[in-house]
Amino acid sequence: MTTSAPPAPQATFRDLFTVREFRVLFASYGIFMVGETVKMLALSVLIYDRTGSPLLAALAYVAGFLPSVLGGMFLLAYADRWRPRAVMVGYDLVRVAMVAVLALGVLSPGGALALVFVVGLFTPVSSAMRTALLPDLLAGDRYVLGRALFTVTAGATQVLGFAVGGALIGLLGPYGALWITAATCLTSAVLIRFGLTDRPPRTVAVAGVVRPGAVRQTWQVNRQLLADRPVRGLLLAQWLPGSLLVGAEGVVVPYTGGDGAGVLFMAGAAGMLLGDLVIGRWTAPARREALTPWLALLLGVPMLAFVADIGLLVAAVLFGVAAFGFSYHLGLARRFLDAVPADRRGQAFGLSHMGMMTGQGLAAGGAGLVAQWLAPGLVMAGFGALSLVATLLLWRQLRVPRMNVPRHA
Repeated sequence: MTTSAPPAPQATFRDLFTVREFRVLFASYGIFMVGETVKMLALSVLIYDRTGSPLLAALAYVAGFLPSVLGGMFLLAYADRWRPRAVMVGYDLVRVAMVAVLALGVLSPGGALALVFVVGLFTPVSSAMRTALLPDLLAGDRYVLGRALFTVTAGATQVLGFAVGGALIGLLGPYGALWITAATCLTSAVLIRFGLTDRPPRTVAVAGVVRPGAVRQTWQVNRQLLADRPVRGLLLAQWLPGSLLVGAEGVVVPYTGGDGAGVLFMAGAAGMLLGDLVIGRWTAPARREALTPWLALLLGVPMLAFVADIGLLVAAVLFGVAAFGFSYHLGLARRFLDAVPADRRGQAFGLSHMGMMTGQGLAAGGAGLVAQWLAPGLVMAGFGALSLVATLLLWRQLRVPRMNVPRHA
């Protein structure tokens, strides 16, 4: 039985920010997330104003989901074939052009959605490159803490993006807010271009050897990763327990009748942020990895109470406690990094992210469908139970493997 190396000594936030390139990557990511959130909100408002269609407005808000999944299925090979800095800069500049076209208002609502869809196909490639670059900049527990900080930043900047986006739309209208998004894209591109080293691709073409096309290679490498038993187990452990809790989250609005939905969503966001801070920063690496399966259990257990008639305050506390369990993924970060080939790291991280998005989308959609016939509280409890079952079935993959001790005669 092969085991990974023991976890490195615990890192601090100061350790991360002494690395100049990490500061650049972190700043560009935060700017990217704020701009992306403002763009989604502005585009949704803009299309609703022009069409009066709630469906089209909702499609505008989630327009990045489907292309991200398709891009992850067919284009992820480019995450290891192309130079990371060039791709991230190029993607940001394409986003500048896209948002500028949207802000000019020259496209029909359908054309605007189509443009966002096409550009979104390359989102998983750029995101996978950014994630794969992180362990090149941070070693040992610095990498795990860096992952935690990126997760915290994603949640915090989305909240900031909604607040800023709402204010900008009120002051400048949706078109003006889109021009602000274009400025954030350009700022991110400048930071990456002048702040990161130009690294070579992870896989280099060999003279005389014909490489398969990107789509074919994406499918081949995805199959190879999924055929690798340790990698497959870690992928399933990252995907299933958390995605099933997102299924419960998908029926929060009907559960509360709409009025208290914001309270539960805020409790869930707060639980996730607190979990990543406590487990990522203030828990020793070995302890963090030992806690992984127990934190995964925490995703499902509090949700079982939703089968009963509980008040909004109790529901918010329980939902926040369950969301704290999302920090279990930090205990898998180092092991997943060690398990995947270095020259396929970009695609491996992209596959992990794509599977997570797909699982969360399917779980939320499935919960909404079941809630057509069952009470929302029962559905939330049911998906909590499914998360609990998934954790128990994946217990072996979630726990830290024991080191082999040689047997002597």
